[in-house]
Amino acid sequence: MIDFIICDDDSIVVEKVVKVVSNIMMKNRLEYNIHTFNDYDDEFIKFISRNNHNCVYILDIETPSRSGIDVARIIRKNDIESVIIFLTGHEELGQIVLKKELLFLAFINKFEDSFERLNSSILEALRMLSIKKILRFEERGTIYTISVNDILYITRDSIDRKSVIKTNNNEFKTYKSLIEIKSMLDDRFCKTHRACIINKDRVCKINKQKKIIVFDNGLSIDLISDKYKKELVNN
Repeated sequence: MIDFIICDDDSIVVEKVVKVVSNIMMKNRLEYNIHTFNDYDDEFIKFISRNNHNCVYILDIETPSRSGIDVARIIRKNDIESVIIFLTGHEELGQIVLKKELLFLAFINKFEDSFERLNSSILEALRMLSIKKILRFEERGTIYTISVNDILYITRDSIDRKSVIKTNNNEFKTYKSLIEIKSMLDDRFCKTHRACIINKDRVCKINKQKKIIVFDNGLSIDLISDKYKKELVNN
């Protein structure tokens, strides 16, 4: 899942940006959320101060209440990995931003530049966030595309005889076996049980005595077998 946080004091610009984002994400069949704002007010500051990751911020360089440069500083205090794209109607402000070393991706004139540049910038943002590292499979005529970064673990439901892919916000079921799914994934995934594969990058804590795995979103499972415990410790 990727979150797009869009803020501009011009509602028409916000609508255009939302349209560009939606077209790209639907075309690539990726999970996403869009959060829109028209000012850097208290609600906005509270929102970005959360533990947000895997985000693309598309920000007005200046609103009546606050500078986008100051907002970028707030974002970077908590999040150095998400992507920042600036929108502006003032060319002279571009030179100011370039001197601030805020690790932003692009600087786009919202009135003069073609929105094709925004399109290419968003595609580059997806590449930077590794959203293209995906698990894609077909189930009964429907193609599912899941960001690998979103996967917490995959288990086997013995009753339904399906594999269950657990992500941040969803569950996906497929008749593919765990062996088949693991062959489609990279080495960040390992088995902890004959009926479970975990994403090691999402693990926060492992209690080997109680055989509990805690993930970075607070979710926990108790699927560690003696057979795979050694492999888990080595990883």
